[in-house]
Amino acid sequence: MLLRVARSLVCCAVLALPLAAQSPAVATAPALTFEGARRIAAAAAEEALRNNWNVSIAVVDDHGELLFFGRMDGAHQQSVDIARAKARTAARWRRETKALEDAVAGGRSVLMAVEGMLPLEGGVPIIVEGRVIGAVGVSGVTSAQDAQIAKAGIRAVLP
Repeated sequence: MLLRVARSLVCCAVLALPLAAQSPAVATAPALTFEGARRIAAAAAEEALRNNWNVSIAVVDDHGELLFFGRMDGAHQQSVDIARAKARTAARWRRETKALEDAVAGGRSVLMAVEGMLPLEGGVPIIVEGRVIGAVGVSGVTSAQDAQIAKAGIRAVLP
């Protein structure tokens, strides 16, 4: 039994070597930081304030996990969950949620059965060097206005 465990450990060590060799390249890949997420949310909030829109803004990492969230005064409580779902969907599906909304409207209603996916405009991926590093989800006004706010936040930080 001890020999089998030792062989497994040696196998694992050998398999890990190629991954360790790649880690410096992975470390230099673009990633969304907390500060970057905060700046994007602040720029998005400025766009919403300019238009007198009360919204919730969620910024997630490339896996759809929350990095930063803000709910403006007067934003409807339900906008909290919707903004988070839009951001998560955009990050995990690697596209704007508008594309999924259009697909459902075009007859791909089977997409509605996918757990955790919200096909509603207002989720926008954050793309750097051709790679999705996160996403912004906004909710509180019309879907097109939500998307406008999300894009303004991204554009202000990553022109």
